[in-house]
Amino acid sequence: MDVTEILAQREKTHGDFTDHARITQQLKTTLRELRPEGWHKLDDCQKETLDMIAHKIGRVLAGDPNVKDHWDDIAGYATLISQRL
Repeated sequence: MDVTEILAQREKTHGDFTDHARITQQLKTTLRELRPEGWHKLDDCQKETLDMIAHKIGRVLAGDPNVKDHWDDIAGYATLISQRL
């Protein structure tokens, strides 16, 4: 499968890349700006986990919300932090 085919396949589940990027960037901005003092309390793993969860939420909103993998990824990132605490 070439890159064009992969991208066409992903668009079906992940949505349009421009839409996904806009949603995800807005979520990340909100996480940082809503309570900056809370954001600064997080370690790098916690920040990255929230960024990745925002990324996965972007896929849910821009793409197919019934793709189980989106939801499993969100649970997986949350579990990584839970295990570290």
